[in-house]
Amino acid sequence: MAPKTTTGGVKVIQCLEREGVEVIYGYSGGAAMPIFDALIDSKIKLVLVRHEQGATHMADGYARATGKPGVVLVTSGPGATNCVTGLLTALMDSVPMIVLTGQTISPMLGKDAFQEADVTGITYPVVKHSYLVKNANDIPRIMKEAWHIATTGRPGPVLIDLPKDITQGPCTADFVDTVRLPGYKVPGRGNPEALKKAAGLLMKSKKPVLYVGHGALISNAGRAIMQFAEKLGAPIVNTLLGKGACPEDSPIHLGMLGMHGTAYANKAIQNCDLIMAIGARWDDRITGKVSEFCKDAAKIHVDIDIAEFNKIIRPDVCIAGDAKLVIEDLIPLVGKLDTAEWWKDLNGWRKQYPLKYAKKGGLRAEYVLDRLDQVGGRDCIITTDVGQHQMWAAQFCRTTKHRHWISSGGAGTMGFGFPSAIGASMATGKPSWAIVGDGGFQMTLCELATAFLQKVPVKILVINNHYLGMIRQWQELFFDNRLMGSDLEGNPDFVKLAAAYGVPGKNVTRAGDVDKVLKWAMAQTGPCLVNAEVVKEDNVFPMIPAGAGYAQMLTERPKVKMEKPTGST
Repeated sequence: MAPKTTTGGVKVIQCLEREGVEVIYGYSGGAAMPIFDALIDSKIKLVLVRHEQGATHMADGYARATGKPGVVLVTSGPGATNCVTGLLTALMDSVPMIVLTGQTISPMLGKDAFQEADVTGITYPVVKHSYLVKNANDIPRIMKEAWHIATTGRPGPVLIDLPKDITQGPCTADFVDTVRLPGYKVPGRGNPEALKKAAGLLMKSKKPVLYVGHGALISNAGRAIMQFAEKLGAPIVNTLLGKGACPEDSPIHLGMLGMHGTAYANKAIQNCDLIMAIGARWDDRITGKVSEFCKDAAKIHVDIDIAEFNKIIRPDVCIAGDAKLVIEDLIPLVGKLDTAEWWKDLNGWRKQYPLKYAKKGGLRAEYVLDRLDQVGGRDCIITTDVGQHQMWAAQFCRTTKHRHWISSGGAGTMGFGFPSAIGASMATGKPSWAIVGDGGFQMTLCELATAFLQKVPVKILVINNHYLGMIRQWQELFFDNRLMGSDLEGNPDFVKLAAAYGVPGKNVTRAGDVDKVLKWAMAQTGPCLVNAEVVKEDNVFPMIPAGAGYAQMLTERPKVKMEKPTGST
């Protein structure tokens, strides 16, 4: 029987249906109309956002909360280019995403047609792979390949550019159930020799540290890592995106390491004799000054992406494979280590350098976030924007559940927190807290309309210090407090602004009111907003200045002038 003729746009949607897609985040436009038209007859829900960047961040939040790809549909030209920030965010943080972009008709490609852009060229550096579809009968194969590439190995975004004549013209191709990508191989189990070598190094260690990253969370390796750590008697630290892979309230967990990690986690890194990275990439926020990073410690690196090996650090052993499978295979190869003295040191540092903040002098962001953790925040999905509030949230909002922490890591994307919370809540039905700064929130706050219309249980917590706080902190510490481009004079009344979108809100200015207002927000079934007017000139500590070593960690405001850092903010 000959395949049934349909349009390319209908075939695209049918392919998504076959992959189990439930929701598409999008913004319509002329070049994408045939695909939007096909959605009318589909069970897939369209969420019409207010900006294409918001669509990508919602799809990102959906993906991080579920492990399933988020799907975006936008039009050509500016519709597609508005997705670039979201694509970069997803690529840097290994998030599976499918972005469908409309395109001008094939005969007009390269002729500067209305709303034409070389979308595949523009996005080439910020996707795992991309396609420009030139034949409608390639759609089933391309859709299947895109799904496979986005979700396997190290996940990432895949873009499919679809000319309008392709999506409104006929498609007669059958669906595709298998893929053939000869050059694309995904590591599974680790090499046995590498596993034995790693086990040998571990068994010689007296002061080990397990350094857990986002890859461990993606591979669902948390339970195996906890078993592994308990068998060894080793402490765990995590990256910003590794939060939630292992429960942060465990006594063997020292919290986040790195630039704004806990002082006791950083002391452990500074003094360990072995560090084992599990699904983590030794990024600059972790290593600081590379030449001084764990220079006398043995190093083991477990990662599914071999491109990460020897990129920053040259480990003693590299194990290519799925983090969960690698750790499961290592468990029987190791035994209990003699770490009693090590734990005396670790627990001593935990007592000597606790996370702390001033209790007087106005409402502190740290206090608000500490109270959120205590009154139920751990039961919600927490997303963040980027800046001081992000680091305070990472320190004080302990993550104990898998996929309950969502933050922009590698790209550091302001405007990410709120729309990603919408996507996460829509994906799971769970309430989410979007912890945002007054700067980043204003970049995507138009999605208040989306949250209201979709009745999403997202609670927006604006940590409002009327500054781009992290920029101000760096200017204070390293630029003689010469403030430029960091004062957010002109902020709106966020509670009134939310009300204009139909979203209720409350202001909080006193510590004594924090619990009451947070509990009010918890009780709301739809979106709501809490605007916390916090101390304007607080700084985030601990802090390792960019490009400095762990020995230069600051635990409080320095009393001497600081040299300008060599690394980025």
